Amino acid sequence: MSDLPPLNALRAFEAAARLGSVSKAGEELFVTHGAVSRQIRALEEQLGVVLFVREGRGLALTEAGVRLRDASAEAFERLRSTCADLKRGTREAPFVLGCSGSLLARWFIPRLDRLNRELPDLRLSLSTSEGELDPRRPGLNATLLFAEPEHPSDMQVYSLAAECIGPVLSPRYAGFAHLVHAPAAALLHEPLLHTVSRPQAWPAWAQRHGLLTDQLTFGAGFEHLYYLLEAAVAGLGVAIAPKLLVEGDLATGRLVAPWGFVETGARLALWVPGRLADPRAQRLAEWLRLQLEEG
Repeated sequence: MSDLPPLNALRAFEAAARLGSVSKAGEELFVTHGAVSRQIRALEEQLGVVLFVREGRGLALTEAGVRLRDASAEAFERLRSTCADLKRGTREAPFVLGCSGSLLARWFIPRLDRLNRELPDLRLSLSTSEGELDPRRPGLNATLLFAEPEHPSDMQVYSLAAECIGPVLSPRYAGFAHLVHAPAAALLHEPLLHTVSRPQAWPAWAQRHGLLTDQLTFGAGFEHLYYLLEAAVAGLGVAIAPKLLVEGDLATGRLVAPWGFVETGARLALWVPGRLADPRAQRLAEWLRLQLEEG
């Protein structure tokens, strides 16, 4: 085994290659970015190849770096999976699904009991985040998210449904009586609720309706979509949201969508790391697709 590089050097390289950043790799491994850089240099010297090159302010993998990234990522993922199984004392670990908190609260939880009854072998465990979802995050079997094509080659992506977005407001909103029967252009005079994580949502919708994006007026901004929708339900303003996440509110009248919804270029999809090849992912994707078709 003496021909293998030190494990710490491989861990430092794998984290930097996966995250695209030496600093982020240091944060994940709880060491300084300088320590990560030294480990990578030592690894390059031992192997006699260059693994990274500078590209602008960031790093890019060389051909050798890509080969080692793929091999090390697969090896570490197998180690993580095996260790997780051993810790749980079972041959089959729960299927860990990552998704946003807003998707979990507004769409998934109302269907969770049915999923557990219909797919009992899945043993689903949910991991939520309202930040940027990383389908490659260690410990995840799959991630459910809205994203635009193109899909990376190292991910198996089960496309489920087109994303449709539109403005929604509550009958409690002060301007409701006027807006509910007004054309879309009336929104140019309203302070629009928005999320800082998706600033392009309103401009994209406005363009689809032939409105000038520079005439939009933005009101309160929210870090996460969940809080944005709660603000809309409370009557604080007009929000823009995926139809999937407000269908329950529309059905009960808590929100209305006077101008309907338009498709974006994104799709809701189940992203699975290609190296995992877990057969449960396909069963979950089929179940999700059926739920979306049924509404």
